[in-house]
Amino acid sequence: MVRSPGFLGALCVFLSASVGLGATPAQLAETVRGELADAQLQLMLSPESARTPLSRAEQAYAELAMQGLPTPNPIQGALGRAAQAVQNGDEATFAAAKAQVWTALLAAGFARTTEAVRAGDAQTASQWLVVREFRQATRFSRPDADATLALRRWQQRELSPAEALKAVRADLLDTYGARLNETLADVAAARAQDFSARAAEAAALAQGYFGILAPSFEAQRGAAALRQAQTALTGLVQGDAVAPVQTALAGFRAAPLSEAEQGRRAGQLLRFLSLVPVEYARGVRGGVVAADLELREAISFQEAATAAFADIQGELRTRDDAATGRAAELVANLTQTLDDASKDAAVAAPDEVRRSVQTLTETLQGVMPAAWLRQNSAADFDVIEEALSQLEAAVATGAYAQAENARIEAYAILESGPEAKLTAFAPQFVPPIENLFWYGQDPKGLAYLLSRHAPLTEVQASRAALSAQLSQAQTAVSGDKAPGSVATNAAIIVFREGLEAVLILASLLGSLKMASMKRFRKPLWVGVWSALLASAVTYLALRGALLAFAQFGEKLEAVVSLVAIVVLLIITNWFFHDTYWTDWMAGFHKKKARILGAGVGQFVGLALLGFTSVYREGFETALFLQALVLEAGTISVLIGVALGLAATFAVGFVVFQIQTKLPYKKMLVVTAVMLGGVLLVMVGNTAHALQVVGWLPTH
Repeated sequence: MVRSPGFLGALCVFLSASVGLGATPAQLAETVRGELADAQLQLMLSPESARTPLSRAEQAYAELAMQGLPTPNPIQGALGRAAQAVQNGDEATFAAAKAQVWTALLAAGFARTTEAVRAGDAQTASQWLVVREFRQATRFSRPDADATLALRRWQQRELSPAEALKAVRADLLDTYGARLNETLADVAAARAQDFSARAAEAAALAQGYFGILAPSFEAQRGAAALRQAQTALTGLVQGDAVAPVQTALAGFRAAPLSEAEQGRRAGQLLRFLSLVPVEYARGVRGGVVAADLELREAISFQEAATAAFADIQGELRTRDDAATGRAAELVANLTQTLDDASKDAAVAAPDEVRRSVQTLTETLQGVMPAAWLRQNSAADFDVIEEALSQLEAAVATGAYAQAENARIEAYAILESGPEAKLTAFAPQFVPPIENLFWYGQDPKGLAYLLSRHAPLTEVQASRAALSAQLSQAQTAVSGDKAPGSVATNAAIIVFREGLEAVLILASLLGSLKMASMKRFRKPLWVGVWSALLASAVTYLALRGALLAFAQFGEKLEAVVSLVAIVVLLIITNWFFHDTYWTDWMAGFHKKKARILGAGVGQFVGLALLGFTSVYREGFETALFLQALVLEAGTISVLIGVALGLAATFAVGFVVFQIQTKLPYKKMLVVTAVMLGGVLLVMVGNTAHALQVVGWLPTH
């Protein structure tokens, strides 16, 4: 039989006993379905044994009709066809009649519920709402509304009748639209396996679901399109192919998504597509499938992208039908390419898949409105969770290398997207999330566990803790931010990252205020301005390679920080040896010529110190700003950058001006203390970065 996610069949016996004892519409409807299911099983044994449950189904229907079914209703006719099928021993016809009865009951539940809401009858609406099915909700396909919650809020006067009716319709139409698509797939699968009864039932279910959706379809597509779809579905029931139905329904969504949901699905679509060629290239090498798990992950990402495309295809067609049609063909081709590879029928080269995805992405971006192309944090969190699910699946099979790849992908998406918002609006979530992604110890980070091939139970525990943190973080940064908030976000990021560089420069320049030392300020500034230029170049590079750069973000920061510490130690030693002690105590005027004639090494060292001090902050800033640009546009972010730089320069100016007024002897002492403080902070930050990436143990 066709899978149906409605009420639990295990309740049928109890519900049957309720007939005649004031049973609710939901109980009676479930009794009808349960008895018909029993009759279908009995029919496989003998027609005689199917008559009793069929009779009980007819009895339950008679009582349900007394509670007021909409007219006309096709249930009586379908029950008659079921009785005739029992008499003839025709399993396929009975299966189709059973599906027609059930979908007619669902249509009755939909009609009575909406009528009751319009009439202000909350009790009747609540009773008939339960005569329904539920779609299989996932993180990537969840309804835009909850009918039960809407009725409850309506009863509590938190929603108007119009708002409650809209939510009820959205939930139910979304459900039956999803079930329609599922049953069309069931028809194809059943026919491929030559299961005639199952195919007949699925086709009748599809026709019944569409009957509920037909008014919305006509409102969106017109009467002519409705007749075409109905003809295709009638043909499907009679044995015609599924393709004409799918063509007629392409892009149709009975309950249109809200603008926010459309943007979220668009973000999912683009994110998932970007991961398909990455996983495919890991799974296919030399024209053969070298890592089946990686290929399955590519297929999983492709399926998620296809589902997201299906949700927004209708809206895209209203913008550019021809381009959307090309995108649909590209999606189908990509699906076929990955399917062929999974069956070893034809294994495409990774470059071919990459080019296909690139063409598809460019086609989609050409059709999508600008608002959809902005970074969508909700979509990013969705994709992160999917990658973490694949991490668990890989660990379950012992494929720890693949699990590590999934972890890196999830972290790269976090760092190239939501972390920008978290850094400014909810920074308290950043350390625990990073620790759980990397080498934290309480609880243990995923990188730590994977590197030690920890058992699945430990990985699941840490993944659950990480998912909880991500969920809270998503709530903290959910909602669209006004341009002013985005500008403030950017300003905070730039200002915070710039303060440490200002402290380092202030301490170093303080030691170079004496006339004999001023020449060494130049290489320091050369390094600083070079780092600013390199940060700008990094920002431009990140525009086309966010994921590639993001996954190395923490490691790059750790490496640059190590270089900065080494250079600072060398420069500090030079200051103390050649200036604080030798020159100051023995008379630096006698050594003046040697110091001023210092070679290229000192110049390069100071320039490198200036560069590393600024660039290690500039890389993170460029990454965060790019994510904000994708989310809110360039103008707001540039305003924030300007404000952040202005604040940073202002602080730097004040610090430098104070230093110029200090006596040299005292300045040397103050600078020594500042350098020690700078070194202490750098060592602490670098130690944390090294622990995050697992290069230094955590204890």
